[in-house]
Amino acid sequence: MTKDGKMIYAVDFDGTLSLGRWPEVGEPNKPLFEFLIREQAAGAKVILWTNRTGGLLMGAIEYCKHRGLVFDAVNRNLPELIELYENDCRKISADVYIDDKALNPFQNHFITVPVGFVFQ
Repeated sequence: MTKDGKMIYAVDFDGTLSLGRWPEVGEPNKPLFEFLIREQAAGAKVILWTNRTGGLLMGAIEYCKHRGLVFDAVNRNLPELIELYENDCRKISADVYIDDKALNPFQNHFITVPVGFVFQ
């Protein structure tokens, strides 16, 4: 969580925000975009957590911005957490990780779904 107790979401791009597969860009995952935009409006922070770099990364950022999602950080921790811990460790610090490759071993299913998120 942020220093003021807000949720932090780390979200992947390929197969998650974009329903395409790297390096292509597919259709947007509209319910996920809507969920993250709504959470951000309520004070949550959203980090883009992707293997994309260079032009492919910039394209993903613009793709999301065009759909109303502007990230608080990209492939790094939030500035306030870097300051707090005096380090930007390799693992992104988040409360929820949203990724098409996710596994939640505690609930015996293969996808982690944030509270309030509904697949359509």
